[in-house]
Amino acid sequence: MKIISWNVNGIRAVNNKNLFLPFVKEYDPDILCLQETKAERGQAVIDLPQYEEYWNSSSTKKGYSGTAIFTKEKPKSVILDIPDDIVSKFGGLADSYGDPNSEGRVLTAEFSDFYLVNVYTPNSKPDLSRLPLRDQKWDPAFLEHVKRLETKKPVIFCGDLNVAHQEQDLANPKANEGEHGFTKEERAGLDKVVAAGYIDTFRHFTPTGNGHYSWWSNFANSRARNVGWRIDYFFASQQLKKKLQKAEILPSVMGSDHCPVTLEIQG
Repeated sequence: MKIISWNVNGIRAVNNKNLFLPFVKEYDPDILCLQETKAERGQAVIDLPQYEEYWNSSSTKKGYSGTAIFTKEKPKSVILDIPDDIVSKFGGLADSYGDPNSEGRVLTAEFSDFYLVNVYTPNSKPDLSRLPLRDQKWDPAFLEHVKRLETKKPVIFCGDLNVAHQEQDLANPKANEGEHGFTKEERAGLDKVVAAGYIDTFRHFTPTGNGHYSWWSNFANSRARNVGWRIDYFFASQQLKKKLQKAEILPSVMGSDHCPVTLEIQG
């Protein structure tokens, strides 16, 4: 089974460039998870009859954020957002920017052997004004959601987590230390994910080495020079470790400031 995750930074834009459908045809994923769709279902003319489509679009800011799952196998169930009872434990997730749990950021599909969670994590902002939300509310609430699912069956979660975990996960770690996406708080959030037993599948197959990035700034010719960050991930429960077959990054796929990341797992 091949699963692909891609922050498309606007599905309509990628589709209008005639880059989306050819990508799907070439890579033929069993499941495709999209982040930052910036659209509702039907707003982009996408002809993929072989896939079931599930969308979670922002209910408060049209054309903003959003996730979608395209899958050849119909899920047993689908869950939108982080469940309310978990959110309430953290006093809600809203801050001065709004409520990220109303922005279509989490989409969960249940399959026979695992849950798949597609996530677009809020950005901490260049001035770190959203770092308290990330550190104290979003990250722990999302991890609790995943851990609750895991009490029923193993979990795979993927998406744009908006953080580079280790120094090897970005081209200029010293220059970016303490900047949004590479603060000690955000990195500690991923430390807690790993401590909870979830496997960073790319690092499972490629434990060390830099140059493996999934996002590049639009400035200074960053992508051509591969001055990037690895902020898109697949994590998997320990129970799935023996079934993991391959995890890759696809930097040659164009259309977004992010590139797709993949996971192949024994079906």
